[in-house]
Amino acid sequence: MTTIQTLYAAFAGHLSTALDALEAAGTLPGELKRSAITVEPPRDPSHGDLATNAAMVLAKPAKMKPRDLAEALVAELSKLDAVTSAEIAGPGFINLRLAPAAWIDELGAIASLGADYGRSTLGGGSTVNVEYVSANPTGPMHMGHCRGAVVGDALATLLEYAGHKVIKEYYVNDAGAQVQVLARSAHIRYREALGLGEAVIPEGLYPGDYLKPVGAKLAEEFGDQYAEAPESEWLALFRVKAVAAMMDMIRADLAQLGIRHDVFSSEAELQASGKPAEAEAWLRERGLVYDGVLEAPKGKTPEDWEPVELPLFKSTQFGDDQDRPIKKSDGTWTYFGADLAYHFQKAQSADALVDIWGADHAGTVKRIKAAVKAMTGAQGEATPFEIKLVQMVQLLRDGEPVKMSKRSGNFITIADMVEEVGKDVVRFTMLTRKPDAQMDFDFAKVVETSKDNPVFYVQYAHARIQSILRKAKADLDTVASAEHVALLGEDDLELAKLLAQFPRVIEAAAIAREPHRVAFYLHDLAAAFHGYYNLGNDSPEKRIVNASDVNLTSARLFLAVQVGQIIRNGLALLGVEAVEEM
Repeated sequence: MTTIQTLYAAFAGHLSTALDALEAAGTLPGELKRSAITVEPPRDPSHGDLATNAAMVLAKPAKMKPRDLAEALVAELSKLDAVTSAEIAGPGFINLRLAPAAWIDELGAIASLGADYGRSTLGGGSTVNVEYVSANPTGPMHMGHCRGAVVGDALATLLEYAGHKVIKEYYVNDAGAQVQVLARSAHIRYREALGLGEAVIPEGLYPGDYLKPVGAKLAEEFGDQYAEAPESEWLALFRVKAVAAMMDMIRADLAQLGIRHDVFSSEAELQASGKPAEAEAWLRERGLVYDGVLEAPKGKTPEDWEPVELPLFKSTQFGDDQDRPIKKSDGTWTYFGADLAYHFQKAQSADALVDIWGADHAGTVKRIKAAVKAMTGAQGEATPFEIKLVQMVQLLRDGEPVKMSKRSGNFITIADMVEEVGKDVVRFTMLTRKPDAQMDFDFAKVVETSKDNPVFYVQYAHARIQSILRKAKADLDTVASAEHVALLGEDDLELAKLLAQFPRVIEAAAIAREPHRVAFYLHDLAAAFHGYYNLGNDSPEKRIVNASDVNLTSARLFLAVQVGQIIRNGLALLGVEAVEEM
């Protein structure tokens, strides 16, 4: 990667230099914390090009009035050649206006850095483990898993682009009752494949046809060895075989979305290796697990409830509303008991953890956060841990709900979705709303060729740019060139100002763990470009390609190329292709 400082980073540096100068002059005391200082666009563009809160942030620790500090900073910042004016707004905010050359230089930076424009060293090489999908291995991936899969994968790519090392992990829940049900369902399909009657799937088992190939493979491998054998002889074996087959199917389904994990961690292996028991012993040594009786459930007490002494984790000590059992009365691990051991294991190889969960798991957030805080904070600062909740997606077809039920076998798979509307449409659409907001996915709407469809709107902006470039070369023999960029005017540079925000959008999205911010930015950029293009409809002199001014045409083509570059960079982070034509 070429080392070129982008505009916002450069002005953060200029601000730091100005503060250093004020410290050296004795205006400011030394060693003030500057982490809360920002350099960003003003909320109202009429106030200028850049704004900083430096005076507001530092005034109190410096024991100065914000406006007095702002005046001292303005005096320093006004010395910069790129600054045409520096003004104080309100109690002490500073607004800067920049010379056109600053934005023209930024276009050159985009051209030089190409795919690396926006790439950051923010993460400093620290390792983040992003766990996502982690669906039960009992069938193919369906749309209930899709949104979290896309959000997690885009986040992992974003964090890597922002300078982190990333581990993409899938936790295989292969130790619970659901995989026993899977094994029994596979055994029925196994008997069916042997020709021992048509399969009759009892209530509570998995009836989907996706288990037929599993049964056929078992029949091929074992013949009729287990056809009439008691369950005790085949249940564990069929569980392992069926889970392996389901995971192969899940990996293939995810690959259709362009998703590939680095690590698949097995809950069954975790338990077999004694990790939950080790975690319990570790916590007991520190007084964080005790044997106690849970309070009766609030409201009417169920008839089958009885007070039972269980090992309880002191999660209330870490912000939870009650202590939590790590084992059941039969001595098996609760899901939480295994989960805390799993997170402790993940923390051994990562500096920070991020989990992408369905919103239906919201009730368990407090307890697992408490466990991670307890287990990683014993030797000092706890491992940073975030859980991002993702709401379910309602599937529609022409406005009518599409029902799906995993147990009945009547559901829309990810493979079905990708085949019908394409990977890019599925991925981008899943990022067009905040993950914790409800979402409708209408098969008809997501493939519309209209400005109301954000997938089309962004991809069309890129395709339109490519079309303009092809036409200019064919009709005028004119190519994009930086040679005449000084000819760019106010309307042109407004677009350049939006392009310059891309690196700070990346860093803000990475810090917040919110890849949808990139999708939102791309939509805004596409809207700005379409608006810029349409200026020429009413004013011919504002057209990008103008036969009467080849030099200005070349400069505007250069600007359009940089818009295309940023769209490609952003779409690549989301796992979406930037199409050449539509």
